[in-house]
Amino acid sequence: MLVGRKASIDGSIMIARNEDSKTAWPKHFKVYPHTDYDDKQVFISPDNGFTMELPQISGRYTATPEWTDKFGIFAEDGFNEYGVAMSATESAYANERVLGADPLISDGIGEEAMITVTLPYIHSAREGVQYLGKIVEEKGASESNGILFADQKDAWYMEIATGHHWVAQRIPDDSYAVVANQLAIQEIDFSDKDNFLYSTGITEFVSLNKLNSARDSFNFRNIFGTQDLSDAIYSTPRVWYGQKYLNPEIEQNPMSQELPFIRKANRLISREDIEFVLGSHFQGTDYDPIGQGPADLKYKFRPISLAKTQESHILQIRPNLPLELAGIQWLAMGVTAQSIFVPFYATINDTPESYKKGEATYSADSAYWKYKLLGILVDSNYLEFGQKLKAMQKEVRIELNKRIREIDQHIQSDVKSKNKGDLITKYSNENALYASRKVEELTAQLITEATAFSPLDFKTDANL
Repeated sequence: MLVGRKASIDGSIMIARNEDSKTAWPKHFKVYPHTDYDDKQVFISPDNGFTMELPQISGRYTATPEWTDKFGIFAEDGFNEYGVAMSATESAYANERVLGADPLISDGIGEEAMITVTLPYIHSAREGVQYLGKIVEEKGASESNGILFADQKDAWYMEIATGHHWVAQRIPDDSYAVVANQLAIQEIDFSDKDNFLYSTGITEFVSLNKLNSARDSFNFRNIFGTQDLSDAIYSTPRVWYGQKYLNPEIEQNPMSQELPFIRKANRLISREDIEFVLGSHFQGTDYDPIGQGPADLKYKFRPISLAKTQESHILQIRPNLPLELAGIQWLAMGVTAQSIFVPFYATINDTPESYKKGEATYSADSAYWKYKLLGILVDSNYLEFGQKLKAMQKEVRIELNKRIREIDQHIQSDVKSKNKGDLITKYSNENALYASRKVEELTAQLITEATAFSPLDFKTDANL
């Protein structure tokens, strides 16, 4: 999801995404320090061997890498020291015609490398698009992907379709976008350099290879994307639900291939709205897998929040605040619907120890596994335990919102502290500790209550 500054309730720019892989695949949360190297550095992907030379100055940045780099780093999302936010990637798919003309490159750049080789070196959202676009054109891409960028002025969505071709669109200030594993960008205005960027020679490529079925327009989604039944089951229903939530007055078909990329909501959008959509599973419709709808509809569409979600993030850039306070990385470990978005200021210099731990097997000292355990307990008795979870989430959201207001005020009024980064880190980690304790309290309660659910129980007379 991407939200322009005039579309949000408080003037924030927000980019957000769920990262999905496996039901048990931990994420960590780290801060990579600013580093000035004496010699040039070379990045080599542990995944596919993608290789590139890196600049000698690497800015500080936050990221959520995998617990192991055996299959790649997958740093996924974060802020850099220049106030730029990046989220990568939303996996997408190009059609056979365009891939036949410009195939993906097996050792080109892919999702696992994008944050690592881009975020430390960019100073604006627009520069991020151009920087990554140059890499794609020179070294090729191994996958089709969507990438989100934001700074204090702009939000950009970039889509890499084929081995060397991509486009990007600036999200209008008064609008939002919801994207779900499809190439989504539609009409490209090549004369509008302020709002559109694209790969070198893309119009010539399309014309030469006779890829555009339209006579007088350039619709990137139609030319490069897929529009098949799997899209209508897997992807478009999620876009439909996000737009239904923000524009309930508009009637649309969840399987439609014509849902617009850009929309204007019928109200100003809050961060809580984004949290709801990222944690949604078609609530209020017959398609909710834990709802009361018909059995043949409950599992018809792939929900937004599901068991394979590793982490979910909202990268919020707030207006009228100094750089050290403007950006907040709201991070929910595990299944979004069963987790809590914890706020970390973008300028932290370290993360809690529990966010640096966690491997493939459960461990109690890992933030990822703490949230995952709570979700598993709720799964066992969703109708009863789900209400307890919602009550705890509401309590924690209220407290964290209050804390952010207090931290903002304290940091801005504190003129004596020489290193506000340490203070901001302290407060951010205290927020994480508070949320973790509330999760542990509910976990203990649910474990205790679950002891009564054993099939080996026998309803005997209490007096005997």
